[in-house]
Amino acid sequence: MIRSLRLIDFKNFADETLRMGPFTVVVGANASGKSNLRDAFRILHGIGRGYTLADAVGGKYGAGGQVEWNQVRGAFGEIIRFKQPAFRLRVSTRTNDCFLPDFRYLVEVSADKKQAGKFRVTREELDLWEELESIYTSHPLSHDPVLKQEDDDHLLLRMAKTGRQRKYGARIAVRPDQPALTQIREHKGAMKLHKEAVARVIDALGDMRFLDLSPEAMRQPAFPGQTILGDSGENLPAVLKKICADSNRRETLAEWIRELTPMDVRDFEFPTDPITGKVQLAFKESTGRVVSAYVASDGTLRFLAMLAALLGANPARLYFFEEIDSGIHPSRLRLLADLIERCTAENGIQVVATTHSPDLLSMVGDETFKNTSVVCRWPDTDTAVVRPVAGLPNADELRRSQGLGCLHASGWMENAISFTEGVDDERGRGE
Repeated sequence: MIRSLRLIDFKNFADETLRMGPFTVVVGANASGKSNLRDAFRILHGIGRGYTLADAVGGKYGAGGQVEWNQVRGAFGEIIRFKQPAFRLRVSTRTNDCFLPDFRYLVEVSADKKQAGKFRVTREELDLWEELESIYTSHPLSHDPVLKQEDDDHLLLRMAKTGRQRKYGARIAVRPDQPALTQIREHKGAMKLHKEAVARVIDALGDMRFLDLSPEAMRQPAFPGQTILGDSGENLPAVLKKICADSNRRETLAEWIRELTPMDVRDFEFPTDPITGKVQLAFKESTGRVVSAYVASDGTLRFLAMLAALLGANPARLYFFEEIDSGIHPSRLRLLADLIERCTAENGIQVVATTHSPDLLSMVGDETFKNTSVVCRWPDTDTAVVRPVAGLPNADELRRSQGLGCLHASGWMENAISFTEGVDDERGRGE
């Protein structure tokens, strides 16, 4: 499980760390920087998928010009914080699995001085926490010649010592247009130890999903046999049909939907179009009335899609939901919080969600509250900070006595940060 993400000079973050748990909630005003956190995760995910920096940041296109990977929001000069030479992302994990050692991975990206409008990796490190061992680094101890980085066309790495190597491990060179993490797998100079370590990190970064659910996409029929929900909610009928093949999981889905809506849903039906062969979605009520997905509310479909993602076959390790409360009635937000907290606890998955809803903060459990952060921009600057809500003055007491909903709606969190840290602090001065 990812326990922290540190962002240095990335978009509007000077040096901030997001602390994470099984269910991590991020709140903040519009344009504060919540979506920038999503962009940072997407870049890391693009690295895990083996993309070059150009693809991870600028988008990747497959055969026929179809979009395989959407570009990160913002122009080239807006990815690196204003007037800074590079940005850094550092991700750390913590698990209780002895077969999956914890790691800390850092990548630094700067503008390529030789090729305008392109990025290059200028620093990269991978450490395993359990062994307290560096698997590789581009910036070793000061007496190591690799530190000089004298090859302009490559990033030089010092690998961990293996076998009979005495003073240093092997020195290898990789292309700077793609993170070393995914080049080491095929590099002749990397040993089995190195390749096994990077494989763990690649698996963790590559197993993320960013669902931007579209009601129209979710209403569309799907080809039978699909088991993975598309990023916009495509294939929802087929995915649900697969889940409902298990009678217990079918009833679980129906129970959740009964709690969410006034519809007395007793079952799901999946009629097949006789011409296209595609599967459709319909709800069967206790009266026998059948309601198609075309007339179901957007909120119902969004909730059902989140159920399908979290309860379906082969769920991702991490899901990022933006504006998770969208379309959900305030009186049903507790149901949403319960769903995610239960799924993350029982299935070992991780969810990061942004929200504008002050009410959701009053409904999450104690563990989620510890992993709730607020993103706030200092007045009259472009600089944003990330602070744990639990660390604000009297936050836990106020949460229990008054609820944080009304306090969040009134701007109390942002005011509390400004009061305790001061806008004249170095972190708040901007450029």
